[in-house]
Order: sequence, then structure tokens, then C-alpha cells
Amino acid sequence: MWPPLRSLPMGMGHDHSHQHSGNFGSAFLIGTVLNFGFVVVEAGYGFAVNSMALIADAGHNLSDVAGLLIAWAGAALVRRKPSPRFSYGLKKTSILAALINALLLLVAVGAIAAEAINRLEAPEPSNGKVVMAVAAVGILVNGLTAWLFARGREHDINIRGAFLHMVADAAVSVGVVAAGWAIFMTGATWIDPVTSLLVAGFILWGTWDLLTEALSMTLAGVPKGVDPEQVSQALGKLPGVVDTHHLHIWALSTTETALTVHIVVDENVNRDVLLRQANAYVHKLFGISHSTIQVELYGMHEHDDDERGHDHSHVH
Repeated sequence: MWPPLRSLPMGMGHDHSHQHSGNFGSAFLIGTVLNFGFVVVEAGYGFAVNSMALIADAGHNLSDVAGLLIAWAGAALVRRKPSPRFSYGLKKTSILAALINALLLLVAVGAIAAEAINRLEAPEPSNGKVVMAVAAVGILVNGLTAWLFARGREHDINIRGAFLHMVADAAVSVGVVAAGWAIFMTGATWIDPVTSLLVAGFILWGTWDLLTEALSMTLAGVPKGVDPEQVSQALGKLPGVVDTHHLHIWALSTTETALTVHIVVDENVNRDVLLRQANAYVHKLFGISHSTIQVELYGMHEHDDDERGHDHSHVH
């Protein structure tokens, strides 16, 4: 049951306002500095005590620094004003940032797994106490960085990605602390590379959804959480609408969604009022802020049956 029209902002037409969750420049700066400093410390101790788990975690945290920088660039470029050549501005840079981050994480997973397998074949001793201490610092660094992005995670998938990434890293550091404790208690050298493989698996599991969603957005797929059939049905429930077709929905950025659609109406409909209602409807129900809607009179429209990908279903 869709909300009544009177609950919607009737004066709304094409909403092309820029929607951002806030300026996170200082959060990106602090997070980048903290994580890069920790990478240097963690890698240094990892080589000093011959801990593959620390080195693996340092490599992952280095990819996090690159990821923060890329996400920062995407968040800045998405604010660029439209130009004659880029009529939507550079909004898709946030999507590209997410895709690049996912690919970087896959590279890090491969490197960690390869080195861990080598260490399994030729295990070497490491200092469990040092591993525990350094990884514990990682929990604090990643936890603080996650907190910096916590307030924007509900409004921007790019910011949410940074937040979840830092939370995941804190969890990985917890795993490294556990490995250090196990090494200290048992002296088993295989625990270190096995922990590295678990870290790699955890990163891969957390990255897969980001990769698939970023690829979908890059290919102009319908954003996650938006059902085209529900959008078509909602528009079909507007008074006077007898059909919808040529429906297209895609992501302009990680926070903004666009729509184009043809709606077929009967001759008694006030087209101007209906157009305002339709724009307000898709914005209110689905968060679609950039909508371009063509109104056609019933009996005067033609469906292009040879054109694939268009919604030709009749909605009443």
C-alpha cells in the first residue's frame, strides 16, 4: 500500500539538488595519517619479529590508506559542478572509487595468501608478545578511524564503505591478537601463516559485495535496494495512469539515483499536476532525486517492441 498523495511534497518537480552527507575531509585526513603511521610501525615490528600475520595486516592496512585516499578523492570530485561536457558533474567518481578500492583489496588478498602459503611450507618462529601488542594498537587505530565515519554511514555508501572497512580491520586485528596469544602459549609456528590465510579470507568475504555492487553501478545497473517492478507499480497507482514503459533506473553516484520513464495517461488527466505528483512519488518512496518523466496520452503512444530492456508491462 503506497502512501497517499497528500502526504507527498506536491510542489516538487525535478529534484536535481546535490545531496551529500557532509564534508568528511578532516575525517579522511586524520584517518589516513593514523593508518599510514600504524602501517609503518606494524610492518617494522613484523619484519623485526618475523611475523607474517603482522606483515599481512600491515599490507592490508596499507591498502586501507590507498582506499581512504581514493574514497577521499571521490568524495571531493563528486561535488564538482556540472559543465557542458559533464552535465551531471563528476558524480560517478564515487562509484569508480568504490570499484578501485575493491580491486586493490583483491590484490592485497592475493599477496597475503601467497606469502602465507610459502610460510606454511617453511614456517619460521615469531614473537607472540610483540604480535599481540602491535595488533592491539591496530584495534585502537581502526576503531578510532571507524568512529570518524560513523555519522555518515547511513546516508552515503562511500562513507559507509570506509566505516565498515575500518570496523572489519579492527576485527582482523583482534584475530591477530588471538594468533599472537596462541603462538605465545603453544610455540606453534604454523599458527601465524594460518591466521594470515584467515585474514585473507575475511577480506575477500568483505570485499565481494563491494566489488559486485560497484561493478553493477559502473555498468548503469539498478542500484541495490531499488526494485524496478515496485517503481512501475507505484507510478501505475497514480490517478489517471494506465500504463508505464521505457523505465530506466541507474546510479549517478553512490548517493544519488536517476530515473527515466514514459507514463501513459487518459485524456482527463492534468499533465502538469500528474508530473509533479510522479516526481514527488518516486522521490518519497524510493529516494530517486533525478527523475525525467514523459507523459503520453493513451491511444497516441507507440511501444517499440523491438527495443530490448524496456518495461512493456501494463500496470493498472
